Amino acid sequence: MKRLALAGSTTVITGAANGMGAQIARILAADGVHLALIDHDADALATVVAALPPTTVTAHVVDLRDDDAVVAAAADISAAHPRISALITCAGSSMLGTLDQLTMEEMRWLADVNLWGTVSITKALLPALRASPAAHITHLASIYALAAPAGRIPYALSKYAVRGFSEALRHELEGTTVTVGAVYPAGVRTGIILHGRYAAAIDPAVAARAAEAQAAMYHTEPADAAAAIVRATVRRRARTMVGREARLVDVLVRLAPAAYWRVMRRPLRDAIDTTTPIG
Repeated sequence: MKRLALAGSTTVITGAANGMGAQIARILAADGVHLALIDHDADALATVVAALPPTTVTAHVVDLRDDDAVVAAAADISAAHPRISALITCAGSSMLGTLDQLTMEEMRWLADVNLWGTVSITKALLPALRASPAAHITHLASIYALAAPAGRIPYALSKYAVRGFSEALRHELEGTTVTVGAVYPAGVRTGIILHGRYAAAIDPAVAARAAEAQAAMYHTEPADAAAAIVRATVRRRARTMVGREARLVDVLVRLAPAAYWRVMRRPLRDAIDTTTPIG
């Protein structure tokens, strides 16, 4: 498949105020790509925009859980950017807790952020993407869209759903100018787990310990992950593993689809324990 030429066209990035979204924006701006950046954090988004190399950049402060706001933002972006060649969805959050500890409201909140926000912005921008001579959608999934750990049900649920959405949409768009891919990162040092939410029923000190234990297992730098996501978008890849752990887990799940947790349980023990008091 012919590579996507992003320079001179526009890429839309969600979750652009920090982490991988901000890193992707920096890489693309340096290559002369126009940007439409979306995030709910106005101050952090303004800081990212101010530090970018000169190019056409528009900032859009949007809560992706608000469908009306998403539709309005998509209209603004389409009006400001005549040719949109890529959408990269990086917006998301994390949630710690077992099913017993979590409320339905907490789990629905994460699904709204990680899944429905992704679906909403993709649906709203699809007409503009289809109007481009060639376009690609890259959805940020997770290693936990390949293997579901204990203590992370809302996150795994939302990311497995993003994976299914990406694959179904890719099949729907066969034969059109728009291609779709999902990226499966593992262990990226973005701080998502440290700044994510946890069930209100968990002792905050216990939640912090579990989050720190998981963060200590992360080895991939955000800049490296961002570069891999950009390559996947340019090459219009359907499926991309980011990080050594992602490639290992992908193989493990293929080899032992019903037994992979036996291998993963021990190294993740402290990172999934949200019940044991400290001391």
